[in-house]
Amino acid sequence: MEDKIKELSEKVEKVIEQIRPFLQADGGDIRFVELTPEMIVNVELQGACGSCPYSKMTLKNGVETAVKKAIPEIVSVEEIEP
Repeated sequence: MEDKIKELSEKVEKVIEQIRPFLQADGGDIRFVELTPEMIVNVELQGACGSCPYSKMTLKNGVETAVKKAIPEIVSVEEIEP
């Protein structure tokens, strides 16, 4: 299971790297924190994304959708507090 988590974590990071430029264009950023054994991706929204009222929508409609499309095993993407 640990190998699978490591492998999927690397895939998640690659997807986040593809999304990052769009967030940075709006003054924000995203940091991958961990992938839990329950297949939940924890991320930290940074910069403008951390205080943006639309960040939850961006997280679910943008980031989560892209991650789940690329890696169907992922259950959800959740924001954690820094």
